Amino acid sequence: MTQHLLSLIIFLPLVGALGLLFVPHHKEKVFKYTTLCITFFQVVLAGLIYQAFEFGSGILKGVNVEKEFQLIEKADWISIDLGKLGKLSIDYFLAIDGLSVMMVILAAIVLFIGVLASFRLTKKVKAYFLLYLLLSSTIMGCFVALDFFLFYLFFEFMLLPMYFLIGLWGGKRSGYAAIKFFLYTLAGSVLILLAMIGLYISVIDPAETAVSIGLISHISEANPQIIAKVQEMLAGNQISSSNMVHTFNMVAMMDTANFIPGSILSTVGGSVFFGLSARLLAFLLLFIGFAVKLPVVPLHTWLPDAHVEAPTAISVVLAGVLLKVGGYGMLRTAYSMFPEGGFYFAWWVGLLAMISIIYGAYNALAQKDLKRLVAYSSVSHMGFVLLGFAALTAEAINGALFQMFSHGLISAILFLITGVIYDRTADRGIEHYSGLAGRMPYFTVIVVIAFFASLGLPGFSGFIAEVLVFLGAFSSSIQFGILPKWMVILSTLGLILGAAYYLWTLQRMFFGKFWAREEAWKAKLTDLTSRELLMLVPLVLLVILFGVMPKFFLDPVGESVSRLVEYVQVVGRDSLTLLIP
Repeated sequence: MTQHLLSLIIFLPLVGALGLLFVPHHKEKVFKYTTLCITFFQVVLAGLIYQAFEFGSGILKGVNVEKEFQLIEKADWISIDLGKLGKLSIDYFLAIDGLSVMMVILAAIVLFIGVLASFRLTKKVKAYFLLYLLLSSTIMGCFVALDFFLFYLFFEFMLLPMYFLIGLWGGKRSGYAAIKFFLYTLAGSVLILLAMIGLYISVIDPAETAVSIGLISHISEANPQIIAKVQEMLAGNQISSSNMVHTFNMVAMMDTANFIPGSILSTVGGSVFFGLSARLLAFLLLFIGFAVKLPVVPLHTWLPDAHVEAPTAISVVLAGVLLKVGGYGMLRTAYSMFPEGGFYFAWWVGLLAMISIIYGAYNALAQKDLKRLVAYSSVSHMGFVLLGFAALTAEAINGALFQMFSHGLISAILFLITGVIYDRTADRGIEHYSGLAGRMPYFTVIVVIAFFASLGLPGFSGFIAEVLVFLGAFSSSIQFGILPKWMVILSTLGLILGAAYYLWTLQRMFFGKFWAREEAWKAKLTDLTSRELLMLVPLVLLVILFGVMPKFFLDPVGESVSRLVEYVQVVGRDSLTLLIP
């Protein structure tokens, strides 16, 4: 059973969608409950993956060692002999390590909650849930694919369902928001594609090349000695181009010994464009491509529009999971494959992180629409993720990953809260309500917990994540000197501003004498229904659980992060010395 857990969690929604194609349009409950069951089974599968995942000191860490990944599923998918250009190899390669396992858990939880949030939908129900299932498959695929080509397919296919889910079921300006989302993300994808092509041209698969040149008869016979022999021959130009097997294997792309000498992205004799090494330029392409999805200021402008116009469930999935694909992709590709870029551009990445934190918070403080406030708070909180990446320390990377997980849960609660108000009055104006605590006490409790969790109060998951990021960032400024202390100190302003906009919103909307702008709204502003409690309570409990017991997150993640940081610091510095003597 564990051998195919990753394939099951990816393709179960797709199989379900194919089955629902034959169900008549008017059977709305069938689409809703079938999708709910499928996503619930994804949660069960995610639980089995977590249970099967081995973690602890001295065990499998993954990151840059293929055999140390877990739940590996690998098979030849596309193989083409290109004659003098060598051979093309694309694998169906799925696996997880500490960098991805908790992202799978997060995705499963948020996707399930998103279905519950969609139960009030009455417009084009069949098309909506078919697209939602397609989105579920592509999201899961991004977190477990280790062949770059396969990852890119999943990453690109996310665009289509999200475009239609925002455009067809969104608000008055949903068409504009959907097009803006699509164009921004597509532009980022083109940059990622350029870097991916450069990597494919430059990298060989040492195991398959060993078969091609006759050292072994099957890749299963490859061992460290064989791999080292092939890499030695490659460095000595002893392998003809026709025998080289080019690969999209993301793990192979992390080993600089697998780069063909003199190829575009090689550390030895690599190309130079505009006075900048191609490897550093490739880092920038990947960084910008995923920064659009994260998003990072100034590439963030699609996000508030998309959130405001999207239906509640899609906002939950967008903030809870899709933004994390950007952070995960950045860490898995840009920082892992071109670690020297992480050092070379650390100051600028840190600056962008600081700007995102403060700018997002200031914009949130100025908002009158509750949903737009939450959207800008996401920009600010994703800045903490970027600050963790820029620091390049174990504490900071752990904190960045924890922030992605924590924000995924908290942002889901925040957008669900916004949806509760909007479902009752079709209005999200912060100034249009007052004293809601008296009419909606259970709802107010959830809001207070969500706001305090998001602003980083101790006892909630957000606090642990932000503390780790800042500890790592200050440590980085002392160890490496790549992040100035003033930059880290100014970033803490985001915490103060976060407290300001949340407490101000809480004071205006929930305390004081009960009031609503429209008299008709007063009767509609009732407390949480059982469906709404079912959506919100589990998320709140998880935010508290991971805040009180962060070991449930840090234990499976920690060893892989330590491996990644060690790799980036050693290989990154060595490569940077070669590129810039």
